[in-house]
Amino acid sequence: MVTFIKTQIALIIGSLADFGVTLLLVELAHAPYVIGNLAGNICGAMMQFILCRGWVFNATEKGIHAQIFKFVLVYAGNLLLSAAGIYFFTHFLGIHYIISKLITSIALGLSYNYWMQRQFVFRTQ
Repeated sequence: MVTFIKTQIALIIGSLADFGVTLLLVELAHAPYVIGNLAGNICGAMMQFILCRGWVFNATEKGIHAQIFKFVLVYAGNLLLSAAGIYFFTHFLGIHYIISKLITSIALGLSYNYWMQRQFVFRTQ
């Protein structure tokens, strides 16, 4: 349970970076929300990898190259799921893109991201 809570804290911090970049690009630079979401996701992912590797799973003794490779695979899936979720909620349901992003981020954080990082990227016994 402690690892789950620590993972959620790392996800929240990563999400703050993600949302900050997204808002900066979309609201200030007038980039399309899908592009802003992609850039935000990448920044949030980098923050999350650093926190999960060192603090959440204490996996700094393991090979970083393999972890990065696995993390990139997991986040490629996350990017696709995130973009699809945000597009669905925004385009089809008419929900503001930032609320769509919040709903999608919470759903992915509680399910896909936690389990994939725990069982695949930073495998804990």
